[in-house]
Amino acid sequence: CPMAENRQYIMQSQDGGRVFISEDVVAAIVLQALKEVEGFAGLSTKPGADIADLIGKKWGKGIKISISDSDELVVECNILAKYGASVVTVAREIQARVLAEVESVAGTKVSQVDVNVCGIVRK
Repeated sequence: CPMAENRQYIMQSQDGGRVFISEDVVAAIVLQALKEVEGFAGLSTKPGADIADLIGKKWGKGIKISISDSDELVVECNILAKYGASVVTVAREIQARVLAEVESVAGTKVSQVDVNVCGIVRK
């Protein structure tokens, strides 16, 4: 896939070259980790997310990935929790799973995982 100018990439030096990982790949890893958390009901987009995407804030479908100059990630998730689940427990589990999965699969450090619980859904 050609590197798009409007995307951020994590760069890792390897023997024989460099590896670039798109923020879209990281977002897919985050989404998979979210789906594994009991009490997670879905993603919520913030009002104005489409406008934020246009001005470079990188909100897409409820997940925001920020990459620092040192290639450390900050992940922010807007989630919906299942009715009856402990919101705090769900948020803590999301933080732990997202951190572990992204660091394991993408091989990059996650400095912060912010979870915004935007609503509760009966499912």
